[in-house]
Amino acid sequence: MKKLNTKIIILLLLIPVWIFIYNNLQIFSDFIVLRIFQMPHEAHLTESVGFLIYEVPKVMMLLVLIIFIVGIIRTFFSPEKTRKALEGKSLFAGNVMASFLGIVTPFCSCSAIPLFLGFVEAGIPLGVTFSFLIAAPMINEVALVLLIGLFGWKVAVIYVFTGLVIAIMAGFIIEKLNLKKYVAEWVFNTHAKHSVSLEEKPSINDRISSGLNTVKEIVGKIWIYIILGIAVGAGAHGFVPDEYLAGALGNQNWYSIPLAIVVGIPLYSNAAGIIPIVSVLIEKGVTLGTALAFMMSVIGLSLPEIIILKKVLKWQLIGVFIGVVALGIILVGYLFNYVVFI
Repeated sequence: MKKLNTKIIILLLLIPVWIFIYNNLQIFSDFIVLRIFQMPHEAHLTESVGFLIYEVPKVMMLLVLIIFIVGIIRTFFSPEKTRKALEGKSLFAGNVMASFLGIVTPFCSCSAIPLFLGFVEAGIPLGVTFSFLIAAPMINEVALVLLIGLFGWKVAVIYVFTGLVIAIMAGFIIEKLNLKKYVAEWVFNTHAKHSVSLEEKPSINDRISSGLNTVKEIVGKIWIYIILGIAVGAGAHGFVPDEYLAGALGNQNWYSIPLAIVVGIPLYSNAAGIIPIVSVLIEKGVTLGTALAFMMSVIGLSLPEIIILKKVLKWQLIGVFIGVVALGIILVGYLFNYVVFI
């Protein structure tokens, strides 16, 4: 009992510490870059270094928190119980449910991956988990509010609808292709190591230990990929100006939408960070469909996400994931351009 109480007390004390650090990461980043490193304001290298110093701890803190919570939640649901809950539901219904679940979870692509892993480990069909992974960063209440404010409710509704279609159909297609063999074996082994049988009625201590073990297992395997992915995004963030993007994507050529996706993939941002940039691009002459295709590729198909997924998935499955989602984004981009300009 004493050991149990100690763990709970430590966790309760860590919560305000986590909140304080997380809410002040930008201040810490600015202090390190501008005061300690004494880097010049508005320089490209300054923006990249500041982005890196801010995003790495932010993403890592979110990952640790989310993985810990998911690890505890998994102690309530064994793979057998999860599979039983899905019995009787069609694959398409599962894709729809996972996509709507993604809407109400405001995570960026990188921080949505722990939940993606939890779904796979729990025995949920691979295509259903991909529906969640696509929908979670691409469609959320932040994106909806910003889109309504900048472009009006019609554009926002069409964006949400088409984003849902991409998530549902991409997951459905991936499942039908039967690509489970291209998932890393350790993903399926993690749950077996750290799950607690429901029949044992685990204590709070057991559940906390399971969450901590899950954090150690998953973060220990992917932390280097997270840092590498954010580093790539930091370089693009500092050295690829908006003017260049507008110049490259401003013409209504047939290749502008595929080009927007190619340009957007190396970048890294969430909806709140990229939508204001999209607004600027549109003001500079980029068509709406092209700008939104760029936005979708940044938040739903980013290189940092792909680098992190490489630790979880084999290249064959990653290639299918990129291809299916990119095709959906291209169709959405042409749809927006057609609706607006024809």
